[in-house]
Amino acid sequence: MQSNQTLIRKQDSVLSYHSVLRNTYLLLSLTLLFSAATAAYAVISGATYGTSALFSLIFGIGLLFVTTALRNSAWGILAIFAFTGFMGYSMGPFLNHFIHGYKNGAHLVLTALGGTGLTFFACSAYALTTKKELSHLGKMLMIGLIVCIVAALANIFLKMPALQLTISALLVFISSMLIMYDTSRIIHNGETNYIMATISLYLDILVLFQNLLILLGAFGGSRD
Repeated sequence: MQSNQTLIRKQDSVLSYHSVLRNTYLLLSLTLLFSAATAAYAVISGATYGTSALFSLIFGIGLLFVTTALRNSAWGILAIFAFTGFMGYSMGPFLNHFIHGYKNGAHLVLTALGGTGLTFFACSAYALTTKKELSHLGKMLMIGLIVCIVAALANIFLKMPALQLTISALLVFISSMLIMYDTSRIIHNGETNYIMATISLYLDILVLFQNLLILLGAFGGSRD
């Protein structure tokens, strides 16, 4: 009797993770497409950083908190599209910097997109096929993120290109590991809400893309 109950619990757990994973990948695909559309609009319309960068940061964080608060309701779907759409639009000035600042800017962006896609699929595939739980990586990755944030803030005043490249290289590694970590959390029922799972993976992909593009611009960019 006990063994049957254990088997039923395992089956329920597997069904639950498959459902969350399926919904997460579907929502992630849709939000990435929407984010790409708003980013393309920002590039075409010539969006610039201007004087509202701080407001944009605060507004983006506000949308993230709203999405988190609504994660268990149907409004959470609308909120996550608002958040990812805004994040995509906010990428416009960053993309314009490369597209118009480098002779091969468009090629750099496409290469970064391709590299991000391949990295995501490779890291996701590893997490899906390995039987290891990767929860032990959480603390290390969080410390790494904090170190990168502190270093990035310090570099605003130091203005050291070598430090910026080091930070970007670390963030490429950390975001790749986070993709594996966040996927593993879904598989092992560490994350059972597909909206929160989507946000985590979306941010991992965004950080990976941004910093991969920075590295490509530094080592393969051709200035006008």
